[in-house]
Amino acid sequence: MPATVSDQILDRLHAWGVHRVFGYPGDGINGLMGAFGRQQHGMAFVQVRHEELAAFMATAHAKFTGEVGVCMATSGPGAIHLLNGLYDAKADHMPVVAIVGQSARTAIGGDYQQEVDLHSLFKDVAHEFVHTAMAPAQVRHLIDRAMRIARDQRTVTCVIVPHDLQELDAVTEPPRAHDTVHTGIGWTAPPGVPDESQLRAAADILNAGERVAILAGAGALHAGDALIQVAERLGAGIAKALLGKMAVPDDLPFVTGAIGLLGTKPSWTLMNECDTLLMVGSHFPYAEFLPKEGQARGVQIDIDGRRVSTRYPMEANLIGDSRLTLEALLPHLVHKPDRRWRERIESEVSDWWRLMASRAMVEAHPVNPQRVFWELSPRLPAQAILCCDSGTAAGWYARDLKAQAGMMGSVSGGLASMGCGVPYALAAKLAHPERPVIALVGDGAMQMTGINTLVTIAHRWRDWADPRLVVMVLDNADLNMVTWEQRVTAGDPKFEASQTLPAFPYADYARLLGLEGIRVDRPGDVAGAWDQALAADRPTLLQMVVDPDVPPLPPHVEKKQMLQYAKALLHGDPDARGVIAATLRELWANVAKRP
Repeated sequence: MPATVSDQILDRLHAWGVHRVFGYPGDGINGLMGAFGRQQHGMAFVQVRHEELAAFMATAHAKFTGEVGVCMATSGPGAIHLLNGLYDAKADHMPVVAIVGQSARTAIGGDYQQEVDLHSLFKDVAHEFVHTAMAPAQVRHLIDRAMRIARDQRTVTCVIVPHDLQELDAVTEPPRAHDTVHTGIGWTAPPGVPDESQLRAAADILNAGERVAILAGAGALHAGDALIQVAERLGAGIAKALLGKMAVPDDLPFVTGAIGLLGTKPSWTLMNECDTLLMVGSHFPYAEFLPKEGQARGVQIDIDGRRVSTRYPMEANLIGDSRLTLEALLPHLVHKPDRRWRERIESEVSDWWRLMASRAMVEAHPVNPQRVFWELSPRLPAQAILCCDSGTAAGWYARDLKAQAGMMGSVSGGLASMGCGVPYALAAKLAHPERPVIALVGDGAMQMTGINTLVTIAHRWRDWADPRLVVMVLDNADLNMVTWEQRVTAGDPKFEASQTLPAFPYADYARLLGLEGIRVDRPGDVAGAWDQALAADRPTLLQMVVDPDVPPLPPHVEKKQMLQYAKALLHGDPDARGVIAATLRELWANVAKRP
């Protein structure tokens, strides 16, 4: 039997180094499903429970491997379902290729069943490259360009394959004729180091500064050692955007932790009192958490020239790989003998961690969510991979968990989508079956996508070298982050119809699937539950029944926020009494800093 277009697509993806494809079948991609059954190179098709999960998992695969993630969906509804996960990849600049089916070429334009204008649908999310294969001779260059552009531009690309084309004979080598395209496989990253004059100009700015602050983002995840060397040379503190949490360990005394609404008081001080800002691999968007314009001189390092000087007006912009650029910059930097700025930052960091310990142990009803994360920190296994969902879980992840060298972790950063945590964790485990993986999610996200993904986890875990995958659910029966936003930003009381979640027996459900399930509703049981989950012989769900009234306090509370908060509580918030009590306990912890 001659090879079909579908066979050729899979062979070409494999030649590009693709080992697995995340997707869900449908008759619009039956030709591709048939090719998966015939292929001999071992490429895995990972069947998910919903196409959105396929796109999330392709994004996570890219995040945790550095490879191009690939997802696949049928025409019409299947293609539409991919979009949220693909936007997650786009927002976090991850290379993902989507391959989607389409109605037969003879039916396109005829308002046919499941026919959707896929070019228009994908043109925003895959704006760098979205094309439909209309002839077998196109397929080679469409796959090659989709893969190459996704990797080079760190973006989403899309190839649309009508289902009748999938069954045609492949044209592996187009004719040597006019109007044909002949592409090859392979991509080499540019060296990515600015020239010496640019490095010296940036160094002059950094050397002149007396109070240097460094902000590290996702683009600095591979540059940790160089970041530390630069910080030591300059006497600087290092703050981290949420996607850059794993760039440097949190046990270093000059690492101030997260920045922003989910950030720390030391990061707030670092940004508000620095006179020089070095931003590395970050596009952190919130101006109110960066230095005031004119306060600090700025240097930015980014691999994409389109992204420099868009968050703060920089004097020097270095376009290149963050690690290579920092290493090239180091010989031009002068050691600062005056360490008063560094000592100030280290003192604030030390005070902050004492405060976190105190807050974690504050009484709550039944369990303080901060304690859940605080107790996990010293128990984190070496080489763990952490996957956090959006919501208050992200706040506790940002502040209470200490990143350690050798770990990986991620969130839906730019899109801040709910529902990413558990599919991220599954994709991480499939890519690194020998490493322990932990998903940290709220009950809203768990009900949205996590329950479905547990089915896939139950189906696949026996294939893993290390069976430890822990899904921790903050069960507070509340869409908690939005509830707090209603109070503090809008001044509205909690709207129960939108915010209260139905009860669900998460731990019982996990056990029903053959996994381990542990329900915790007493503070003294939190540490032991983590120990049990991290020693289990199978994936484990931890249902932590936590107090929704514990406030996710920002590093700096504005007067307007305080007034809105008071307004919400005075206008009929159903949880006002508990919220006031929990807030007072948190504020007392700020004063007492009791161990």
